[in-house]
Parts: sequence; C-alpha cells; structure tokens
Amino acid sequence: MELFSLPSVLFIFLISLYLYFFFLKPISKQTTKTGFKIYPVVGTLPGFLLNRHQFLDWSTEILSKCPSHTAVFRRPGVRGITTANPRVVEHMLKAKFENYPKGPRFIGLLEDFLGKGIFNSDGELWKVQRKTASYEFNTKSLRNFVIENVRVEVQTRLIPLFEDAAKVDRVLDLQDVLERFAFDNICELAFNVDPGCLGGDATSGREFMEAFEDAATLSSGRFMYAIPAFYLFKKFFNIGSEKRLKKSIDTVHEFADKIIKSRLEERVERKDEDLLSRFIGNSENSAEFLRDIIISFILAGRDTTSSALSWFFWLLSTRPIIERKILQELDLIRNRSHKKIGDAYDFDELREMHYLHAALSETMRLYPPVPIDTRACLGDDVLPEGTFIAKSWFISYHTYAMGRMESIWGKDCYDFKPERWLENGIYKQENPFKFPIFHAGPRMCIGKDMAYIQMKSIAACVLERFGIDAVLKDGKCPEPLLSLTLRMKGGLSVKVKERCS
Repeated sequence: MELFSLPSVLFIFLISLYLYFFFLKPISKQTTKTGFKIYPVVGTLPGFLLNRHQFLDWSTEILSKCPSHTAVFRRPGVRGITTANPRVVEHMLKAKFENYPKGPRFIGLLEDFLGKGIFNSDGELWKVQRKTASYEFNTKSLRNFVIENVRVEVQTRLIPLFEDAAKVDRVLDLQDVLERFAFDNICELAFNVDPGCLGGDATSGREFMEAFEDAATLSSGRFMYAIPAFYLFKKFFNIGSEKRLKKSIDTVHEFADKIIKSRLEERVERKDEDLLSRFIGNSENSAEFLRDIIISFILAGRDTTSSALSWFFWLLSTRPIIERKILQELDLIRNRSHKKIGDAYDFDELREMHYLHAALSETMRLYPPVPIDTRACLGDDVLPEGTFIAKSWFISYHTYAMGRMESIWGKDCYDFKPERWLENGIYKQENPFKFPIFHAGPRMCIGKDMAYIQMKSIAACVLERFGIDAVLKDGKCPEPLLSLTLRMKGGLSVKVKERCS
C-alpha cells in the first residue's frame, strides 16, 4: 500500500520549492536596496529570525543600502520604522518631540525591570524626575564630588587590583572589573552607599550585579520575540526566560529596597547630600517609585560608562600609535602642572585632554553604549525624507548603524580615527542628531559631562601606569551582546603590565 500517491508527492515537492524560493532564498543573499525584505502576511519575520543573533550588523547593512537610511520594519503584531538618518532623528527627538514619546509598548516591555523610572516614563512623570535630577547634575559640588570619588576608587581599588594582576601575570575580565567599579561609583554618587563590589568580599553587591545584568539582558530580549506577546504567556505560567527574569528582578528589588529602608529610617537632615535625598524629600514619592529611581540611575551610571570603556581599552590594545598619542598628551599636561604619575587630575586638567576626549567619542561612535532607542508614534506623520509613519507604529533610531554610515562619516567610517573629532588639536562638538550617543532634544542625557569626567579620569590614570593587552581567541574581535546597553559577549580578557616610570 502506497503512503503517498504520485500527485501528492508532486504537490508536496512544488510547495517545498515555493517555500524555498519565496521565503528562504531571497533572505540568504540580502540584495535589496529598498530596505528589509517584506513578505505577505509574515512581513520581515523570516529575515528577522535568520538574523536575530546578529541583529545590529544585519540591520546596519540594510539601512546602509537604503538611499534614505530609513526602512519599514514589520512582523506579525509589530509595525514600525528603523532609521539611521540624522534628519529623521532630529524630527522625532526635537521638531516633533511630543508626537514621539516612549509609548506603551516600550514602557510595558521594560516595566517589570525599570518600573516608572526616568528612562521608562513619559509626560508629567518624566518631567518631574527630569527636573529633580537636572538640579543635582548641574551643581559644581556634584562635579567636584565625581572627580574626588573617582580618584579614591581608582587609587584604593582599581590600581591595587591591576598591580596584583600584573605581578602574577593574571588574566582579568576587564569588562567585569569596570562594571564593578562603575557600580560602586554610581552608588556612592547617587545614594551615598558604598557596596564595595570592586574591592573586598561584597557578596550582596556581587549578587545584585549578576542579577542586574541578567534582568537587563532578559528584559531586552522581549523585543526580539518572533511573536511579540509570547513573553506574556511565559510570564503567566512563570516558565523559561520569564522565570529567570522574575528571580533576577526580585534580587534587584531586594537590594534597592534595603537602600531605601535604611535611608527612610535615618530621617536625618540630608536633603542636599545626594540624588536619592532629593526624591526622598518629596513625601508624595512612594517606596516603589524610589526603587525605580535607584534602578534607573544604576543602569545609567554603571552600564553606559563601563560599556564605553571596555570597547575603548580593546580598541587601544590593537592600536599602539593612538595609545602613544594619548600618553604624550598626558605627559604634556603633567609637565605643565609639575605633577607626578599617581597624582590626581583636576577638572581643568581633564578639560585639556582633547585627544583622549576624541578617542572616547570615536569609541562610542562605533560602539555606542545604547545601540538602538525606540519611540512610539502618537499620530500619523511623514518623516523628512518622505517615509509615512502611522499612529501606534514604533520608530527606532539606530545609533550603532549611524556610526557606520558613509554618508554621515565618510568612506573611512569603519576606521577608528580620533582625529576626526579634532580641529587644530581642539576637540569639536558634533551635531547631537548626527551623534545621538547621549540622545538629543529635550531628553538629552543630563549626565553627559559627568560621564566624560569619569571616563577620562579612569582612562588617564590607568593608561599612564599600565599597558592593557587583550587576550582574544584566534585574534577575533569581541562579539557585541545586545542588551539594554552594548556589552561584550563573554567579557574582555586582558593582561596588564606596569609601565616603567
């Protein structure tokens, strides 16, 4: 007895051939010059599934082939626009700011982790947080505190760690070291709490950091589901990645709640001492809201600077000429100030580090700490280059892709070239809509200057005392890990060597 008749076999063969040519073959060689390949019913889903593991580079290639660097991206349940066009970025972040809030989709996907903190809120709630934080970030006392706090952390924790590793030729995970350093730093700055994560046996701080990384990565992963609402199913039944996410968030919340509880119990007059005090001073703010504030500022202060510095040290490890130029600049500044290696840099000396500033900006151009940011469209609109966007669609500006657009940065856009930021040896500011690393418009990052102060202080103190050599398998580049920030998959293994005086 035959299982299949000849007509049945022929029918199955024709269907298989159709599916191959219609769904798979065009995706395997992405030749379209008009954007993402869109299929009937499923939209961009086939290409998305095949390239989800390399989403940044895949989408960058697509956008680079679009004349407008803007493309429609849709799959079942999700429709939107992805852009690497500075004119579109300015349109959505400034000209039509009110029409492009974070929106319910973005907020909903991250609410379990970030709650209603400043990075996950809109309208009046965002404005209140922004105003409170802006007051603190614009004070001279904060700037001085940042410089002093970084100095103490570097000299008492980071330098001794590197010295010990250099003596025994130990391999360090530099990304992990920098994340622990930044975590201690932001907790001191924003909450007046020292978790001691970098130096010593800080079990609770370490546990929190691991849970924080897991929560950020898993929350970000919700954006990558083939079926957008599938995470709700997993969350309802508490299975898979959602079970892990819940456990990680519980650990993060427990750590933040301890900080809040201890501060509320003190009831001491410390209104102007740190950022958290300003929010505690408002009796209308609940403990849950204060927890969201803590998580948001840890995300901003720990993950962004540590991400930028990890990529910076890796890039320098393979470019000795650029490293030498930075060291020459540091020597000139020290000689003018009659300082020895080991003495701290003050604010004016940090401002003189134009080449180091340029090298850090060039690092973030190629490896932005926040590679993609998303908004929602409140009402139908036409973007500056002519693309229509409908109400309730999302729109993402692709910062990672923008750093690799020849039309924006020239034919050498893939080259690491700090000189592109200098004019007669002086650092020149770039149009924030062309370089939206710290966002732009009304939501521009209020911690931008503080971030540069931290990064320059750390980089200068480390580079003048140690050589950093990346230990990479087969000489391969680190693989980007797409989370809420751009981390290195598997960390950054390095060996450190003390320089001669």
